[in-house]
Amino acid sequence: MECKHHQVNEQQRMEHPPSLCIDNVPILDILSPTEKIDVMNSSISKKYKKGEVIFSPGHPSANLWIVHKGSVKISRFSSAGKEQILRILEQGDFTGELSLFSHTILNSTAEALEATEICLIQGKVINDLMLQSPQIAVKFLEKYTERLELAEDMLEQLTLYDVEQRMTKVLLRMLRDQKSDHTEDNNLILPISKKDFAVMIGTSQETLSRKLSFFQEQGWIRLIGQRQITILDQESLSHFSD
Repeated sequence: MECKHHQVNEQQRMEHPPSLCIDNVPILDILSPTEKIDVMNSSISKKYKKGEVIFSPGHPSANLWIVHKGSVKISRFSSAGKEQILRILEQGDFTGELSLFSHTILNSTAEALEATEICLIQGKVINDLMLQSPQIAVKFLEKYTERLELAEDMLEQLTLYDVEQRMTKVLLRMLRDQKSDHTEDNNLILPISKKDFAVMIGTSQETLSRKLSFFQEQGWIRLIGQRQITILDQESLSHFSD
């Protein structure tokens, strides 16, 4: 039986038009208006405060979780409590796609990094759509492949590169992702805190701060406040990351 946390009922229906959430996900762009209405009718909206856990290991995974507003940190914890950040989900990103192809139990933790609204779509609805339109299934598989590649890249970075190289690789990837959102300047706004950034690259917050200060002294970056980093010399950073 699906846990109460995941149940869909009328009182949880979206306060905002669900189509806004659906339209944030390119994979679902090919849906017809009728199909979108069907998805909307089975969607719910859940709101979370900063720091609130959205799901944790052991929960059954039978839904697609889409970030409608805010951002979410996906992590795993060792038996000793050490955290490894897998990815950061922002508006339009989603998780739970693996459950669309197999019955599985969640083995990660999702935490809201700020006030966040999640659009929850029943996996059965997506499965039915995939049967009607195999293109959607292919797109989900492509997205899952991207995440496998990202996970392999993360493992490679943690095992083969030093802290400076890992840091520059992540900074440059974040900058590319930001520019893909139609931002052309080199002012990077970190999507996570420096504490989480340190966890992501497998180092301490103190070491991260020292390395960032060193990069600034070299004239490669400029630190502005807690989250903004201006990339002044992308070429040097690129060479440094090799």
